[in-house]
Amino acid sequence: MPVDERTRQPLGMLHGGASIALAETVGSVAANLVLAGTNRFALGLEVNGNHIRSVREGYVHARATPAHIGGKTHIWHIDISDDSGRLVCVSRLTMAVLEDRRDGDGA
Repeated sequence: MPVDERTRQPLGMLHGGASIALAETVGSVAANLVLAGTNRFALGLEVNGNHIRSVREGYVHARATPAHIGGKTHIWHIDISDDSGRLVCVSRLTMAVLEDRRDGDGA
């Protein structure tokens, strides 16, 4: 994710909310990839983060790793680092796993 005028807070640093949005996005994609081909999907239940270092420019990179893949919940650890590989934020995301009860036409 770029660190620019779209993702900086007024003091010029990466906004903590942008880091959390990135963590939830990456974790949500990961959880739903695990469930691909099933009649289940995952939605965010809880997300938190600890901000470790500020970033003013460049990009931040997120990596999601599973801590728990269960039938009703997934828990993901997401590490966000800067272009130099320094840890910027650590996040934990809990996903609720639900059955897709929509009929075949998407209704």
